[in-house]
Amino acid sequence: MTRRISIFGATGSIGESTIDLIERDPDAYDVVALTGGHNVARLAEQARALRADLAVTAHEENLPELRERLAGTGIEASAGITAIEEAARRPADWVMSAIVGAAGLPPGLAALEAGATLALANKESLVTAGPLVLATAEKHGARLLPVDSEHSAVFQGLVGEDIAAVERIIITASGGAFRDWPIEKLAEATLAQASCHPNWDMGQRITIDSASMFNKALELIETKEFFGVSPDKIEVLVHPQSLVHALVGFNDGALMAHVGPADMRHAIGYALHWPERRHVPVDRLDLGQIGNLEFRHPDERRWPALRLAREVMAEGGLAGAAFNAAKEAALDGFIAGRINFVRMSEVVEEVLTRLSVDRSLIHAEITLDNVRAVDDMARMTARNIIETGT
Repeated sequence: MTRRISIFGATGSIGESTIDLIERDPDAYDVVALTGGHNVARLAEQARALRADLAVTAHEENLPELRERLAGTGIEASAGITAIEEAARRPADWVMSAIVGAAGLPPGLAALEAGATLALANKESLVTAGPLVLATAEKHGARLLPVDSEHSAVFQGLVGEDIAAVERIIITASGGAFRDWPIEKLAEATLAQASCHPNWDMGQRITIDSASMFNKALELIETKEFFGVSPDKIEVLVHPQSLVHALVGFNDGALMAHVGPADMRHAIGYALHWPERRHVPVDRLDLGQIGNLEFRHPDERRWPALRLAREVMAEGGLAGAAFNAAKEAALDGFIAGRINFVRMSEVVEEVLTRLSVDRSLIHAEITLDNVRAVDDMARMTARNIIETGT
């Protein structure tokens, strides 16, 4: 029996890895929809190879090219944000949510409303609207599976365990490109330097977020939302080898560690095949050859994003939506050369300070409309700070 699947963010690194697994057993899947951004050539190539029903580009100006590349295939083509949400409502058994940023929230909610199993690689969905996402899944009998390597590791570590017996959850961080740089040199870091990850092959934005540890800051919040644990039970350790993805500590003192190669196909494959385990073509580790695994506590002077994430969790409400939007706007500013590497966290902190003045804004009901309103306000505030320098 074939499974109906859709992949949102098909042309990104997670989408490509998902397709790599699907192409190894193509008869097992019926591809409903693929979505992408400006890389229309690759999107069309994927749609042809997988015989998808529908291909959607997020950018309406790219629709003519997409239609031209799919001419004669019978594959439907559409474009725009609304079209992506409509694609998410098409009946599917399993949906990969791999759109980067807050843009991944609406189609993810639409897929849950349609009752699909949502493989969540878009951490921003839980950061910006965790209670809404979880409530939507419960209301419609949908299932949420983690795809971030750390949260997949925790999820696997909890199989057969009682969450009430968990004393702590430790998620690991490589430390990114600048983990060993002198702190005083971070302001001089270039875009090219920040865009090179020592271990993982990822897109530019998430690679920079790894260097600033904003990616791990988002994952702290995601851990709280997904597993329902209090923030004081969540820890971060810097682990340069990126082989131990997470550890779960129990009330008897035991630590269960998930160890595997730095290859996202493992977490994707676990979600794709769940609740079974099946063969996944990742490297098998030789621990004797590896020899040593290193761990150290993160220095929050180097990575203030971790401190900000804990403040966001303490604030609650829509603070996560403000945090993520400010982070995305600050990252845009760094990529555009308008602010330096260190300034990103300063911009985010200033946005949170300004928006927290209006308690009715941050603590409004968590709805999609309110998330969007806070997102817009946080982005606008961040851009103003970047433009004026204050």
